[in-house]
Amino acid sequence: MKTFALIGAAGYIAPRHMKAIRDTGNALVAALDPSDSVGIIDSYFPDAYFFTEFERFDRHLDKLRRKGEGVNYVSICSPNYLHDSHIRFALRSGADAICEKPLVLNPWNIDGLLDIERDTGRRVNTILQLRLHPAIIALRERMQTTGRERKADVDLTYITSRGRWYLQSWKGDERKSGGIATNIGVHFFDMLHFVFGALQENRVHLKTPTRAAGYLEYERARVHWFLSLELEDVPEDARAQGKRTWRALTADGENVEFSDGFTDLHTRTYEEILAGRGFGLEDNRVAIETVAHIRNAEITPGGERHPFIARVK
Repeated sequence: MKTFALIGAAGYIAPRHMKAIRDTGNALVAALDPSDSVGIIDSYFPDAYFFTEFERFDRHLDKLRRKGEGVNYVSICSPNYLHDSHIRFALRSGADAICEKPLVLNPWNIDGLLDIERDTGRRVNTILQLRLHPAIIALRERMQTTGRERKADVDLTYITSRGRWYLQSWKGDERKSGGIATNIGVHFFDMLHFVFGALQENRVHLKTPTRAAGYLEYERARVHWFLSLELEDVPEDARAQGKRTWRALTADGENVEFSDGFTDLHTRTYEEILAGRGFGLEDNRVAIETVAHIRNAEITPGGERHPFIARVK
């Protein structure tokens, strides 16, 4: 049995990590969050020590380490801009890190973490859960078959509506979240690279605090993508059914269904990490480069665009 600490226990994604730790037969021994709204811990690890102050959390883990009982892993679910710092803390505490997406906000952060990995002998693992989805693996295998004469035409659409609170939180601050493409899109951009190969072109057609869209060209695909936090962008028939989230991936007009099993992939990711097959720093580089470019790029006028852009008022 391995022992875990968790940073960011009150966040939306933290329960998936708690479940993954439990379902892989391991133990959460300490958790940290400035907010004390963490009653969900009782459903998984009621005996875990909990801290609202980083200094006390740090001292607790250090005491465990000095007694020869240091944690094996630190799972990081904190706001995006803190990931780099918290990964560094995990490695210097003698633990491996498991970090939520996005791993970091900028490509040069990866270079610094590689140095710390070498210095400490510890490892950084990340949550790139779509690489483990059976439908995505099947699509990748199909796209890698020999004899393809042209690149696939791909549309990626992801709409996950959020209330007014979103822009008032750290997620609405681009300096902290990296913006919409980073916060809700980075694992989709990683998936595109995983399936379609090296990135060759990156153009941005739309960029607001709640929407982003553009064009990406890979070795094996031409991709038009659209991300949104706006309920009005959910197709009307889906909204009529009460749906607030809508995702679609088509390749050469064929729908790739990957919604089922989406929430169970954290446990699969933990299984792979515990088996020594986790996704590391370099696995993240292309996706982080992609979203960093989108964040800083100028809007490209003209050209073929994702069809949803025309519906934006």
